[in-house]
Amino acid sequence: MKTQKRDKTERAYTKGYQNGLSGRSKEICPHDELNQRQAWLSGWREGWSDHVDGYIGVSGIQTSNQHYL
Repeated sequence: MKTQKRDKTERAYTKGYQNGLSGRSKEICPHDELNQRQAWLSGWREGWSDHVDGYIGVSGIQTSNQHYL
């Protein structure tokens, strides 16, 4: 059975998040199609926010219980 390809907007969001998290510029967005570009930029903004807050690599992974310890 063939596997379905991932949704292109989901993939764009993920790639944008990865670029934002690594501190890259939003100007490198590779998409021209409006929906994919918006998804990439949304992911980038989320990743950039996490980058600025210091959530980098494994040290950025948090569980909901850590806030109460």
